[in-house]
Amino acid sequence: MLRFIGKRLMMGVLVLIGTSMLIFVIARVVPGDVAMIALGARATESAREALREELHLNDPLPVQYVIWLGNVLQGDFGNSFITRRPVADDVRQFFPATLELVFMSGVFIVLGAFSLGMLAGKYKNTWVDGLIRVLSYVGIAFPAFVVGIVLLLIFGHNFQIMPILGRISPGVAPPTHITGFFVLDGILTGNFAAAGNAFLHLLLPSFALALGPLVQSARILRSSLVDNSNKEYMSVSTAAGLPPSLLTRKYLLKPSAGPTITVMGLDFSALLGQAFLVERIFNWPGLSRYGINAMLNKDLNAISAVVLIIGITFFLVNFIVDIIIVFIDPRMRIGRESV
Repeated sequence: MLRFIGKRLMMGVLVLIGTSMLIFVIARVVPGDVAMIALGARATESAREALREELHLNDPLPVQYVIWLGNVLQGDFGNSFITRRPVADDVRQFFPATLELVFMSGVFIVLGAFSLGMLAGKYKNTWVDGLIRVLSYVGIAFPAFVVGIVLLLIFGHNFQIMPILGRISPGVAPPTHITGFFVLDGILTGNFAAAGNAFLHLLLPSFALALGPLVQSARILRSSLVDNSNKEYMSVSTAAGLPPSLLTRKYLLKPSAGPTITVMGLDFSALLGQAFLVERIFNWPGLSRYGINAMLNKDLNAISAVVLIIGITFFLVNFIVDIIIVFIDPRMRIGRESV
C-alpha cells in the first residue's frame, strides 16, 4: 500500500511538472504584447520595455520557465493586470468561495447518486427505475447554466423563497474570516444567522452545478448494482440465508461503488473549471469567474495561477479516490499486493 501511494505521488509530481510547462508555454505564445496589455496602449515604449525586463520576457523560454517556476513554488504568481494586486492575494480571496460551492455540490452528488442509484437498482425494470432513468436523461441533457437559470427564475423570481445572488444577503454581516467558508466560519464563530443565510445562498448554485454529475453517477451505480446482483457469489450468499441488508451493504454495494466513486472524483475535480457560468449567473465571487475574466483580458499571471490550481485539484482528488477504492474493494488490494 505504501509503495502504491509512493508511485501515485511520483506520478502526480511528474504530471504537475508537465502541466506547469504546458501552462507556461501556452501563456507565452498567446497573441498580443503582454507589456501593452498590462500597461495599456498609451504607455510609452520605454515603460513597456522596462516591464518586459521586469517580467524576464526578453530572456529565452527555458530561463523564463525556471524563474517562473521558482516564484510559483514560493507562492508568487506575479501581479494581476486587472486587479493590480498580487495574484496570490486574489486567489486567497476568491478560491474559498468556489471551493465552498464545489464542496456543497459534492455533497449533493454523493447523497443523490447513492440514493437514486440504489433505489433504481433495488426496483430495476419497474416504474421507479423508469422514472429515475427519465430524470437522469433530463439532468444530463441540460447543462449547469441552464439549470441555474431555471432555478433562479422559479425560486428567486416567481416564488421568491430563496436568495439568488452573492454569497450572503446585503443586510447580513459576513462571519469573521477563519477558513473563508462562510457557513463553516459562521458556525465556528457562533454567528449562526450568517451561517444559515450563507447556506441558503449555496443551495441553488451548488445544485445546478451538481445535477448533471449526480444523475450520471446514479446511472453508473444502478448498472453496477444490477450487474453484480447477477453474479454467482450473490446467488450463493442468498442461498446461505444471509440477511438482505447485509447482502446489499457488504457484498453488493462495496464492489459496485468503485466505478461510481471514480466518476465522482473526476466530476468533482471538473467542477472547479465548470463553475464559471454558474458563478456568473448567481453573481458568485469565486475563482472560476475570476479565471474567465483573466482569460478575456489576457491576464497571463492570473490564468497561469487558476489553471495550475485546477490541475493540482485534479491530482489531489483522484489520488484520494484511488486510496478510497483500494480500501473498499478487496480485489484492488489483492491486485496491488501481487504487483
